[in-house]
Amino acid sequence: MQLSSFTQGKNNNFNLIRIIAALAVLASHSFALLGQPEPLGQSLGMSPGSISVDIFFIASGFLVTGSLMLRQRIGDYVLARVLRIFPALLVMLLLTVFGLGVYFTTLPVAVYLGHSQTYFYLVKCATLIAGVTYYLPGVFENNPYKGAVNGSLWTIVYEIKMYLFLLLFWFVCQFSKKNSQKIFVRTLIACAVLAGFLVFFHQFVKRDQDHSVRLFFMFFSGAAYWVLKEHIRLSGKFFCLAVGALLLAAVAGTQAFFVVYQLSIAYVLFYLAYVPAGWLRKYNAAGDYSYGVYIYAFPVQQSVAALLPGVSVLLLTLISVAVTLTLAALSWHWIEQRALRLKTFLISRARPVTPFGVALPPL
Repeated sequence: MQLSSFTQGKNNNFNLIRIIAALAVLASHSFALLGQPEPLGQSLGMSPGSISVDIFFIASGFLVTGSLMLRQRIGDYVLARVLRIFPALLVMLLLTVFGLGVYFTTLPVAVYLGHSQTYFYLVKCATLIAGVTYYLPGVFENNPYKGAVNGSLWTIVYEIKMYLFLLLFWFVCQFSKKNSQKIFVRTLIACAVLAGFLVFFHQFVKRDQDHSVRLFFMFFSGAAYWVLKEHIRLSGKFFCLAVGALLLAAVAGTQAFFVVYQLSIAYVLFYLAYVPAGWLRKYNAAGDYSYGVYIYAFPVQQSVAALLPGVSVLLLTLISVAVTLTLAALSWHWIEQRALRLKTFLISRARPVTPFGVALPPL
């Protein structure tokens, strides 16, 4: 069946895939935070954490592009993105700065609370547009991974940049009175193709890694899958072929795996997101805990490492999963879910008055 046949409604496996990806990031960070090499990262050339971040960006590009093209309103788009990211982020930062930071700082509490870096951290990480900072004064200074409070936030900065790129492309296309939506579709496909060439150029010519190019490619690959959904067939044979090629490439070496991975990961993701059904879909009743896991895991892991010097990777991971999932569940039910309800209410109230309600002409 065509991909477009599966995209109606929210009965899919994205929530399950995202929580698995978020936990994989946590597990990968356990090695780094204790100064130990990540085994799969050495054999594949990329860690499960990096693969999981790619999955987040592909899924985000697909779903956010779909949301924008279905609503076609700038105000709706911006409000939806703001309410999905910032309420839970702000609560996490307040707990980190005035809870975790106060407890773990080696400075006197009064000095910590009066330190300019404390509030610089809070403001910069709460806005994200200008990047993030990782250090609170005196916090985690004796950890194996010294000083960093929340090393996961850098990817959210790139996520917001992708949202802005997408919005910019959409806005510019409005100035074309004819075929504006076709131009937008072609722009997204061109972005994915060009970024793909740059990813391979960096890997095989420059012999380096550019995270901005890689994440741009992943996000706009997802966007391209959305605009081409009528032409993409989700086939069990193609899926098995892609998985088989990935397994063979993993044995062949890091360069072979890199090539097959870049060409197939998006297809594998969307097949798993939409085709397997049955009992897997029951997870959706729990909620979407992935964002909470992602933003809380790193400071939780650093806290465990500080409280239990010499802790093993396995024990660090198990304790951190238990604590992080609890915080993520509270974040979802008390903050994120309420923000989503508020989004629906505000969008319905804002539509009659928003100056950003011009829609693209149909194809």
